[in-house]
Amino acid sequence: MTPRLTLLCHASTDAVRRAAFPIDEPLDERGAAQAAAAADRLHAAERSWTSPALRARQTAAALRLTAATDPALRDCDFGRWAGRRLVDLQADEPDAVASWIGDPAAAPHGGESILDVLRRVAAWLDERCRDAGHGVAVTHPAVIRAAVLHVIGAAPDAFWRIDVEPLTCTDLRRNGDRWTLRSTGCRLDDSA
Repeated sequence: MTPRLTLLCHASTDAVRRAAFPIDEPLDERGAAQAAAAADRLHAAERSWTSPALRARQTAAALRLTAATDPALRDCDFGRWAGRRLVDLQADEPDAVASWIGDPAAAPHGGESILDVLRRVAAWLDERCRDAGHGVAVTHPAVIRAAVLHVIGAAPDAFWRIDVEPLTCTDLRRNGDRWTLRSTGCRLDDSA
């Protein structure tokens, strides 16, 4: 059996709807309902993991996954920007936001840089090389972007060119000694 890994973005939250940097918020009503409704569409897996964030754990529970919490799947640490809307930050700190978007090594918010996230996720994916069968990981857009970049060997500055919506899947397959990208952006729910 070809090793397979499905990366699943958590369902929607208030921060997602407000275009704000996340805090450890719960799913919003719509996100919780969509995740519960999508539970039967998720293919069975031999193992599953979730980010420690409440929104990811709630998504995993709504999907009826018995998921192990893995800190490597946590969202980017946005430091002092957590909870703030991007549009407000662009007005208050335009140079800092431009630096963060333009330089993968920058962390003007005091949290993790994009390079930090890329290294963390690459290490996690490399550990999954030993796993057989199908695994599912409920995580965040930043983690999924980082995984895609690692798998296709793209430069870090391509990070912002990947859009990851709530309750979308990214399917990876292990082909010999490397991961391959089979699909990304596939909706798990019917709300498209």
